[in-house]
This record gives sequence, structure tokens and C-alpha cells, in this order.
Amino acid sequence: MSYVDEVLEIVKKKNADQPEFLQAVTEVLDSLRPCIDANEELYRKNAILERITEPDRQIMFRVPWVDDNGQVQVNRGFRVQFNNSIGPYKGGLRLHPSVNLGIIKFLGFEQVFKNSLTTLPIGGGKGGSDFDPKGKSDREIMAFCQSFMTELCKYIGADVDVPAGDIGTGGREIGFLFGQYKRIRGSYEGVLTGKGLTYGGSLARTEATGYGLLYLTNALLKDHGIDIAGKTCIVSGAGNVAIYAIQKAHQLGAKCVTCSDSTGWIYDPEGIDVDLLKEVKEVQRARLTEYAAARPSAEYHEKKNGEHGVWNVKGDIALPCATQNELDLDDAKALVANGVISVTEGANMPTTLEATKYLQENGVLFVGGKAANAGGVATSALEMSQNSERLSWTFEEVDGKLKGIMETIYANISDAAKRYGVEGDYVAGANIAGFEKVVEAMLAQGVC
Repeated sequence: MSYVDEVLEIVKKKNADQPEFLQAVTEVLDSLRPCIDANEELYRKNAILERITEPDRQIMFRVPWVDDNGQVQVNRGFRVQFNNSIGPYKGGLRLHPSVNLGIIKFLGFEQVFKNSLTTLPIGGGKGGSDFDPKGKSDREIMAFCQSFMTELCKYIGADVDVPAGDIGTGGREIGFLFGQYKRIRGSYEGVLTGKGLTYGGSLARTEATGYGLLYLTNALLKDHGIDIAGKTCIVSGAGNVAIYAIQKAHQLGAKCVTCSDSTGWIYDPEGIDVDLLKEVKEVQRARLTEYAAARPSAEYHEKKNGEHGVWNVKGDIALPCATQNELDLDDAKALVANGVISVTEGANMPTTLEATKYLQENGVLFVGGKAANAGGVATSALEMSQNSERLSWTFEEVDGKLKGIMETIYANISDAAKRYGVEGDYVAGANIAGFEKVVEAMLAQGVC
């Protein structure tokens, strides 16, 4: 049995109840086989795979808070600090009813490699809670965030672990979390990213993940002699990533005709109106039915079984920007049948393993989220740099650095795939490029 297979067997036994984590580990280790086989003796002796698949620590805690009716509510809080070989732990806080330890571990594991790819000195971690911010008042959100941070603050710091936003955690939540950290610790430091501009946030952070996705997509297409201008994009999601991916795609000359949320999806053949989408989602915090009501050219389709109907719309470029496992094998077959050129992931692991394989086997240019959506965490690291310098850079400075980072990521993952004989396999290229940097640091630091 190969070293990879031995470790996969161990991980599956230890984490049998965590399907998302097992999916992520299987995908990464399978794609790393060429790299690991070439260094098997060294990696086995130093138990590299056992160490890289086991978090440094897993923290789970009770989060009690009082709702507007005076009723005490109790949620679970999580923080998984996965690997800090190349820098402080870095990764978002997800607030969603689906959150459990397995999902946080999958996200934290992916974050190790994604953060390595950014070329910046940040390790991997992730956190969150099964708290649902939808339908809660600002006071209830504040009560939850203050209780959550009262426990979390014991484990984080500017040089220890720097959380950020994620699904359900936007500027409002980051503000409440930062205020409580400062209040308890008595320290004003860059402990969270995604902060408001008046208290240490970075320009272009809001746009970063969506913009970065398009910078990498454009670099991918250019490398294959394809012009993004004039292409039709199909997008899932209607949150931060989707909105700014659509905006940047339009700036680059493409047209995005779909978006979706948890209850339905929009097809707008004239192109998604970004200003209207922002109004509906960022200001009104409403459903996409409001977009359709205000836009005569838009068709609204209700999700009856949670399906992402957007993948049946004909387009050239697919940008999954919603959540994990939203694009399955049937969706992949529909995309191929409709002649899609590329799929680049704006969300974390939105494509199932079967769908990824099908897309690759049918000649679709595919780049996974570890590379394609790294723009958000890259700009978070740039926010950390600005906090350390006590400076604020201009939007153009941050955006320029982001564009350079995403183009470098594409160049690095393409090079890694070529070096190990899997040219064009950007999933393997991303995992190898991220893995090599982390492993070099782990070996240099000894058994720890």
C-alpha cells in the first residue's frame, strides 16, 4: 500500500462521521500522489501526511445569548487551528445552521493550501457557529457576537490567529466581534480582517474574492489564447463573492446572466444588473424575488429541491460562488453539453469530486477554489500588513497587488502541474504548489 493510501485509511477511520472533511482530504492527497511518490521516504519518515491532516487544535465551545423576547439561546462555537508552519492561523468565521466540526475542519484544511498559494505568510484555520443570522435583529446579532468573542478571544491574536468573515459573517458581525475583543483584551490590534474602513479595514477587501476570481479566470483563458470579452458567464450565489465576480466580469467585457440564493435563481438575458443586485442583497437583505420584481428582463425560478438550476443555462464560463457541493455530476454533464469552456470556483469546494473529474475528462478548463478564490484571504493578509504599518493603502494599490497575486497563483499552479507531469490539471497543480511550501517549512521546524 502506498503512503497516500495508508494515510487515507487512517484519516477515514478517525473521521468517519465527517464527510466534507474526508472529501477534502481525499481530493488533496489523491492529487498530490506524483509529488508524494517522488519524496515518499522523506515524507513517511517525518510523518508529513499524518501531521498535515491532523489539526494543531480543535476548539468547541458553548455560546449562550439572549434574544429580543428575553429567551436565552444556546449555540455551538468552533475554531480549528490547522497549521501555522508559514504564519499565524488565518481563515474565516462561518455563521450558518449547517456548521459542524467536520465542515469547519474541511474548510480549515483547504485554507492551509489556499493561504500558502497566496505567497503571503499566513497559516490555515477556520471557525464559526451553527447560529443563523437570517431574520435576527441587530441587537440579537450583537448579543451573539459578543458572547462568541468572549470565548474565542482566548485563542486568537494578531500574531496567533486572525479570523475573518465568511458565509453569514459580514461587516456588521466583524464590527461587533472586534469591539468585544478590544473591550476584553484592552488591545487595539489587527486581530480580525474584513473590518470597516474607519477602524483598520482595507479598501478593496469587499470586492477581493470576486475580483480575484476573475483575475485568475482571465489569466487562465489568456494562457489558452481565449479572450474573456464577449463571453457569457453563468454564476451561482448572490452574496459577496458572486456580486463582485459579476461586477468584474462585466468590467472585463463578459456578460453574467444568472445568480442564485438559497430559495431561487435568476436568469437575466440582458445581463445581471449589479447595482440592483447590491440594493436587494446588501441594503434590503432581501430574496431574489425582489430583483425579479424590479427587473422586467429577469426570470425568477424557485428552487424546489435545493437544486442550482443555473447550471442548465447555456454559457461559456461557469463561476460557482455559493457553497460546497453545489455543482454535481448531472450539473457537470449539462455544462459540458452546453459547451462551457471553463469552470473556476468562487466558493469553497462547490464542485463534487465526480463532477470535477467529468469536467476535466471532457476538456473543460477547471481551477478549484484553493487557487481561484484565494483573492479574499490574500487581501485579508494585505489588511494585516496595513494594520502592522498603521497605514491605509489606496483602492488602486490594493487592487493592483491583488491582481498580481492572482496572476502569480495561476502561473505557480500551472508550473507545478507541468513539473509533475500533469500539465493542465490545475487542481493537482494548486495542491502541489501549496503543499510544497508548507512541507518545506514543516521540515525546517522539526517535529512540532
